[in-house]
Amino acid sequence: MRSGLLVDYGGVLTTSVGRSFRAFCAEAGLDRDLVREVFIEAYDTPAGTGPVHLVETGSLTGEAFAAGLAEALTRRSGVTVDPDRLIDRLFASVHADERMLGAVAAVRAAGVRTGLLSNSWGRDSYPRDRFPALFDAVVISGEVGLRKPDPPIYRLAARRLGLDPADCVFVDDIDTNVAAAEAVGMAGVVHRSADATIFRLAELLGLPPAVLAGL
Repeated sequence: MRSGLLVDYGGVLTTSVGRSFRAFCAEAGLDRDLVREVFIEAYDTPAGTGPVHLVETGSLTGEAFAAGLAEALTRRSGVTVDPDRLIDRLFASVHADERMLGAVAAVRAAGVRTGLLSNSWGRDSYPRDRFPALFDAVVISGEVGLRKPDPPIYRLAARRLGLDPADCVFVDDIDTNVAAAEAVGMAGVVHRSADATIFRLAELLGLPPAVLAGL
């Protein structure tokens, strides 16, 4: 039975990041397929050289990342995109998922070691005041100079829990991040809904689903 749980933040412990991005596109008058292409190009670069890689590892400031993103979106769309607070505006519709936060708290109360493993974009929007009640360890990419899906960050997170990767379950809403966790020995869960994730975590951690659901 696994004895550790690592969870992503955005899209797992919050409402959908994709839905928030779509809301931003509608408000800004941007075609969301074009915006998706711009983000794919920001990711699809030699390892470690793209702006997304750099901002997630803390090598590029959030302000510089926003400026480059605004320039690319403006150039490609013909719509002027203001870089000021751009990242905040992209995430404006993201809110805490209290059900998932409650499930993490219940897992920890049941004796499982819990940790946050999150890629950051140069902004600190985490509810840090809640961390002591939720997590035994917190690993945020920009603070450690590593990022998902690179293997070292998963090993670091497990080590901070005092566990081997094989003792851990990892939850993320991005398939490639889950696949990378599985490659280092973790059990992976791709988050699609609170119901499905809670059920799967109960199986992997040997806990009654009702405990995770707060019943």
